Amino acid sequence: MADFKQDAKQLLEDIGGPENISAVTHCATRMRFVLNDPAKADNKKIEKIPSVKGTFTQAGQYQVIIGNDVATFYNEFEKVSGKTGVSKDDVKAASKKNQTLLQRTMSVFAEIFSPLIPAIVVGGLILGFRNILEAVPFDSLGGETIVSVYPIWNTINSFLWLPGEAIFHFLPVGITWSIAKKMGTTQILGIVLGITLVSPQLLNAYSVASTSAADIPFWDFGLFQIDMIGYQAQVIPAMLAGFLLAYFELGLRKIIPEAVSMIFVPLFALVPAIFIAHAVLGPIGWQIGSWISDLVYAGLTSSFRWLFGLLFGFFYSPLVITGLHHMSNAIDLQLVADFDGTNLWPMIALSNIAQGSAVLAMLILHWKDKEEQSVSLPATISCYLGVTEPAMFGINLKYFYPFLAAMIGSGLAGMMSSIFNVTAYSIGVGGLPGLLSIKNQYWGQFIICMVIAIVVPIALTFVFSKSKKLNKMGVEDLPTPKLGS
Repeated sequence: MADFKQDAKQLLEDIGGPENISAVTHCATRMRFVLNDPAKADNKKIEKIPSVKGTFTQAGQYQVIIGNDVATFYNEFEKVSGKTGVSKDDVKAASKKNQTLLQRTMSVFAEIFSPLIPAIVVGGLILGFRNILEAVPFDSLGGETIVSVYPIWNTINSFLWLPGEAIFHFLPVGITWSIAKKMGTTQILGIVLGITLVSPQLLNAYSVASTSAADIPFWDFGLFQIDMIGYQAQVIPAMLAGFLLAYFELGLRKIIPEAVSMIFVPLFALVPAIFIAHAVLGPIGWQIGSWISDLVYAGLTSSFRWLFGLLFGFFYSPLVITGLHHMSNAIDLQLVADFDGTNLWPMIALSNIAQGSAVLAMLILHWKDKEEQSVSLPATISCYLGVTEPAMFGINLKYFYPFLAAMIGSGLAGMMSSIFNVTAYSIGVGGLPGLLSIKNQYWGQFIICMVIAIVVPIALTFVFSKSKKLNKMGVEDLPTPKLGS
């Protein structure tokens, strides 16, 4: 086991001492600090510490990339600093003082959708696999599909619809639960509210367009009527309803005596929230969501879609640095609900691949540098599997020119993806395995885009490494690579 005592002491000194630390915790690969004075952190010195693979600031937190040994490093840092770690939620709360209004807004999106991502990724893979089973005719099967020839696969296909439907049709339940969790309110009430938005007694959202106005069921309250419409897969209505319930509960806790709060807070928070969700917020949220998805879809399918794809692909990585990329999750899910697929997510997967390719080029350029390899190799692998942070913050931003090469490669790949109209079933694994979430008729086109996202960043990284303006080291300081030795 590595000894991080000296590195922990050095980090404490370079970050400004214990008096500069307001809060500290760690996640899977990073130390996460809220600093009283971020300017006191010496980035150059910190990044020279052997166990540090990079630094960056995001959402008001100063983050130091350690890698898989971060838990061990964190324990040593606690000992030498005398700072006891706090929960991630406490760090997030403390970091808000360093955030702008826009950063706080994007942080909310991140906290809502991050817990849902694993399920959504699994759902996207399941939909892709089911499509291969039920919609792809094979010449070897006489032009028939797998489910039509093999009863066992028909059974498996039917079984897999259970998680597929649970993840996407009942998405509002996950959203309202996540909002309750984020707001510190009663999570079971969030779940119940979500269920009322997708109840079987309501007209399914997917059937609304094909149902005449006269046939839509409704509740008759005498003076007015409310349509009994479900909000399956809808994002904005669920978010509006979830926040309404949370603020109702928080407000009621302040005015209802504690002795009876267990009875009356849930009652007076949940029932009005359900009513307002169906009477007001649901229809408004549906319309807002439709406007957003229509606008994005228009950009993705217009005659200028090549420009949309080029710009989105080019600027997506900088958006990740700012945290603004979290908004894309909501847009992707709304596109899936409205158009049965998303053209946006394939470009995100291509951006991840491009960042990984730039790091791969750096691995080749620095092939004799064992310290650099210890960062570049795992960063390349994780990036190709959809986790970009070690690559972006550990290597690409450190040298800048590979980051620029990746942005250009991502922009070109995104442009081609838009021209080809590549569509995914939903959000998937954001790297090479992302192919499994792409609709099968676009596999060939997406593979072409992946080749662009691999070849262009590698080639440009080699070219840019020879530019004195872009290369901080100077190409003459790099060892000459001897491939295959």
